[in-house]
Amino acid sequence: MKRVPDAALKVVLASALAAFTGACSEPPPAAPPPPPDVLVADVVQRDVPVYLELVGQTLGYQDVEIRARVEGYLTNMAFQEGSLVRKGDLLYEIDRLPLQAILAEARAQQATAEAQLAKANNDVARYTPLVAKQAVSQRELDDAQALQDAARSQVDAAKAAVEKATLDLSYTRITAPISGLIGATLVKTGNLVGRGESTLLTTISQIDPALFRVGITEADYLLVARRVLGGGQKAGQQADIQLTLADGSVYPHPGKVNVVDRAVDATTGTLGIQLLYPNPDLLLRPGQYGRARVQLDNKVGALLVPQRAVQELQNLYSVALVDGGGKVAFRNVKVGPRVDSMWVIEDGLTATDKVIVEGLQRIQNGMTVTAKPAPPMPASTGAATVTAGEAK
Repeated sequence: MKRVPDAALKVVLASALAAFTGACSEPPPAAPPPPPDVLVADVVQRDVPVYLELVGQTLGYQDVEIRARVEGYLTNMAFQEGSLVRKGDLLYEIDRLPLQAILAEARAQQATAEAQLAKANNDVARYTPLVAKQAVSQRELDDAQALQDAARSQVDAAKAAVEKATLDLSYTRITAPISGLIGATLVKTGNLVGRGESTLLTTISQIDPALFRVGITEADYLLVARRVLGGGQKAGQQADIQLTLADGSVYPHPGKVNVVDRAVDATTGTLGIQLLYPNPDLLLRPGQYGRARVQLDNKVGALLVPQRAVQELQNLYSVALVDGGGKVAFRNVKVGPRVDSMWVIEDGLTATDKVIVEGLQRIQNGMTVTAKPAPPMPASTGAATVTAGEAK
C-alpha cells in the first residue's frame, strides 16, 4: 500500500476542518427594515359657516282655482294656455241663453208680484175709512191687510229671484281674479260644465314672488328659531337663504322666511316653513324641487383635516399624528360638520399638528415613520352643510 505524504494529509485535514467550522457558525443579523412611508397633511384653520340644507318644493304666492259656478256649455276660451293674464281678463264664456230666459221669467214674476201688491195696497187704503163708518166689517179690512203682507213678501221673493238670475248670468263670463301665470285648460270649448258641481277649469298662480315650502324636524326648528329667527328679528329681516335648483345651479335671488306653521305635524314630526323668493324672471314655477341653505352658525378659527385622516370605531373618532421625529401617536377627537372633503374637528387637535392621511394600515402607536407631505387638497367651498336631522 502506497503511503500518503504528510504534507498532502495536512492540506486535506485543514480543508475538512474549515468546511466543518463554516457549517456550524450562524449567519450575520439582517439589517432592520426602513420606516414605512406615510403621507401627512397640516391641520387647516379658518372660519367655516355652517348651513342647514332642507329639501322642499316651490309654490305660487297665490294658487287660485278657476271653476264654473253655473251649468252650461262652454262657448269660448279667451286666453292662451301657459301665458300671463291680468286681473279682470276674460278667460271663458258659458252659453248665456238659458240663463237669460231664467232672468226674464224672474223679472216677469216680479212684475206680477208688484201688481198684486199694488192692488192689496189699494184695498187696504179703501177699506180703512169705510171701517170707521161701519160700511165694511173689520174682518174684511184684516183680510185685506193680510193679503197686503203676503203680496209684499212675494215682491221681496221675486226681487231675490231676479238678483240671483242676474248673478248667475254674470257667472257666464269667467274672468281672472288675480294677475299671474295661467295653466292648461282642463275643459275644452263645447263641453258641459257646472252640472252638479263647480267644474275645475284651470288654475292661475301668482309666481312673483314665489314660495318654497320645506319640512323641518323639531330639533332643527329650535336651531333655526334661535339662530335665524331669534335675536329680536322681525319677519322679513332674517339672513338671506340660498336656493339650489334641481340642476345644481344656485338661484340668483336670496330668500327669507315668510311663514312658520302654527303646529308640528303629529304624523311626520315636522314643522312646515315657507320661504319667500323674488321671481322677476319667472324662473321658478309651482312644483319645482330644490334645496334651501339656512346659515345656522359661523365657526371662527375652526380646525379642519381631510376626511380620510379620520378613523371611526364604534362611534369613536381618532386621527394619527406625527411629531418632528417621525413618531406616531393616535389621538381621539370630536368631529363636527363636513366641509367638502374636509372634516371640522371640534376637540382633540391644535393648529400645529400634522395628521396622517395615507398609510394608516401600516402603522401602530409609537412607531417611527417617514413622513412625506400629501398632495394639496382640491379647492373647497369653505362652508359646512348639514342635512335635516344632523344639525347640532
